[in-house]
Amino acid sequence: MIDVRKAADRGHFDHGWLNTYHTFSFADYYDPARMGFRQLRVINEDRVQSGRGFGTHAHQDMEIVTYVLEGALAHKDSLGNGSVIRPGDVQRMSAGTGVTHSEYNHSSSEIVHFLQIWILPERPGIAPSYEQKTFGDQEKRDTLRLIASHDGRDGSVTIHQDVEIYAAVLGPGKSVRLPLRPEHHAWVQVARGSVTLNGIPLQESDGGAVSGEAEIELIAGETAETLVFSLP
Repeated sequence: MIDVRKAADRGHFDHGWLNTYHTFSFADYYDPARMGFRQLRVINEDRVQSGRGFGTHAHQDMEIVTYVLEGALAHKDSLGNGSVIRPGDVQRMSAGTGVTHSEYNHSSSEIVHFLQIWILPERPGIAPSYEQKTFGDQEKRDTLRLIASHDGRDGSVTIHQDVEIYAAVLGPGKSVRLPLRPEHHAWVQVARGSVTLNGIPLQESDGGAVSGEAEIELIAGETAETLVFSLP
C-alpha cells in the first residue's frame, strides 16, 4: 500500500523571511491524520532569505537531520559546534537530554533551501551529540547511497533509531530498487524532479508512505533527487 502526500496538501506558511512547508503536523499546522509516519516525525521544506534564520532555541529527545538543497546554512549549538552546511552535506544532531542551537542563512545575497527532518529516538535521555558528513552527487548518482543509519555503516551518519536514510540522484529514466526488511515500511520524499514509486507518479516535494511492500522501485521521469527512509 502506498499513501501519497501531495506537495500542495502540506501545511504552508510564508513569513516573508521564511517560506516553509510541513509534511506533518508542526508548530501552528495541525492535522491529526498527519502526525508523522512510524518514527519519522517531521519533514519541513524551508527556504530562508539571506541574512535571516532561526535564533537560538532548544530541543530535547529528537534526532534532527538537515539536508541542504541550495545555498548554505550556518549552524551553532550549545555543544560548541559551529559549521556551514552546503548541498551534499548531511548534519545529524541528537538533542537527547537537551541542546540549544541556531540556524541562519550563511549568504548575504541568496536564499538557502533545505529539508529539516526529525526522527523519534530509540529511547529518551540520550547524551546530545553532533555529526556532519558530505555525500557528493557522484556518490548518489543512479544509486541509493546510505547517508544515515543506526550503526553508521558505509560512512553514514549515526542515528539513535533503527532507521536508514538513503539519497539518490537519478538521471532521466534511471531506476533503483530497495528491498525492505521484514516488517519494515518506507517513506519516499522527492526533493527535486519527478519519479514513479512502484508505478505511482510523484512530483517534486511529494511524499509517499509505503507499507506491506517487499521492495520499492523508483524510476526518474526527469533528473530527480530523492530521499528514502526505511522505518520499522
